[in-house]
Amino acid sequence: MSSKLKLGLLLMVLVGQAAAGEYTTPTNVHGDPDLQGLWTSATITSLQRPERFKELVISPEQAAQWEKSSGASFEAIDDVSEGSDAGGVGGYNTFWMDPGTRALRVNGEVRTSILVHPEDGQLPMRLGARAKLGRFFYRIQAAFEGPEQRPLGERCIVGFGSTGGPPMLPVLYNNNYQIVQSKDSVMIMAEMNHDARIIRLSDTHLPDNIRPWMGDSIGHWEGDTLAVETTNFNPGQSFRAAIRHQFYMTQDAVVLEWFKRVNKNEIAYRFEVNDPGAYSDKWVGELTLRATQGPIYEYACHEANYAMRNILRGARLAEKTAEKTDDKTAEQGGE
Repeated sequence: MSSKLKLGLLLMVLVGQAAAGEYTTPTNVHGDPDLQGLWTSATITSLQRPERFKELVISPEQAAQWEKSSGASFEAIDDVSEGSDAGGVGGYNTFWMDPGTRALRVNGEVRTSILVHPEDGQLPMRLGARAKLGRFFYRIQAAFEGPEQRPLGERCIVGFGSTGGPPMLPVLYNNNYQIVQSKDSVMIMAEMNHDARIIRLSDTHLPDNIRPWMGDSIGHWEGDTLAVETTNFNPGQSFRAAIRHQFYMTQDAVVLEWFKRVNKNEIAYRFEVNDPGAYSDKWVGELTLRATQGPIYEYACHEANYAMRNILRGARLAEKTAEKTDDKTAEQGGE
């Protein structure tokens, strides 16, 4: 086991001891710690720390105010009247959104960011990586020649942002996961786009030329903690873009994860991203996965993805309209 995995495991043990006291993790039929069940990561806390907060941990009173203001902002979305001067047709109303209503709690502390390192709660992204991310957003604003130009979430290939991971991060809705274990593997199925990641236990990584979606994950048990290392990322998944987080990650990144059940209803989840090609430092985050009621419904993703066809059809119509405008302008100029 690498020294980084050992350090992460030690931190998970300390968190588990503090959060759960003498809690004993149950085992499954194979004798391994049982992480199985339905879990949610929904929270109003985002990956990076908002400017309004200077510290990682805030008081319960501050959390209550934050949660109240978050709820009020959602109410404001639904108050936009039809035919308003805002322009456009709008997006989802809040009936379809489910980002959570509470700030993240880890080990009894209210957290202002998922990131715990760097200490300022911001991604230590290199200038070159920021430029690539900026070009990605600029490109997709007008890239409608074909589906290959659209983001992966729109194409129903993987979920938006990094919901399926790794690292697994909460998005605007569908922040649910199902964990199923066998003797030789652990499957984590993310509700968003129905992404299923298979973590092979006690195995070696795939050859460098095989790069699946969500990378290649191998894991092993260290006591009652599942330690996972993921490499071989698909270059098509370098841009992770959602409303609540956006970042760039190279195909050479290495992501370490630790899952530890700290009580009947919670799994402590810690991750570490090592990507020198895009970041000047590693970045580390902590989340609490909470037990939730099922079932997880199928995420059909546009029911055969008719939305993608409509997006491209709309782009063709806009092009024809622009051509007619240009022709009319040219005619007027020739009179």
